[in-house]
Amino acid sequence: MRPILVSWTIPGHHPLAGTKRGVDEVLAFFQQLAKAKFQAEVLFLGGNDTYVVDVHRGWSNLAQNNIDQLWALLFRIDNSRIIEATNFPSNQHAADAFFWQAYQLKPIPDRLAN
Repeated sequence: MRPILVSWTIPGHHPLAGTKRGVDEVLAFFQQLAKAKFQAEVLFLGGNDTYVVDVHRGWSNLAQNNIDQLWALLFRIDNSRIIEATNFPSNQHAADAFFWQAYQLKPIPDRLAN
């Protein structure tokens, strides 16, 4: 059974930042990450009935703009389904700089409105 994701929050001040609500916005976010060849390697995964924590190395090697840092995701689970996810970068300033250089776009909700 496919989990229903209510919200996915990306902190920061960049075009991909903000809370994505619903499957369409979350998938649009991941499509944008794929365009920058963003990759992740899980370093730690643990949880209980209510929360799951994922610590991973996330990186992208674009021609003139690279990022390589640790990220943590906190998932909240209800009735065996993901209902909320929050992403925490280890260096928010580096994340903002990377995303602004890689995505000189309007925020995803504004792009979806068209």
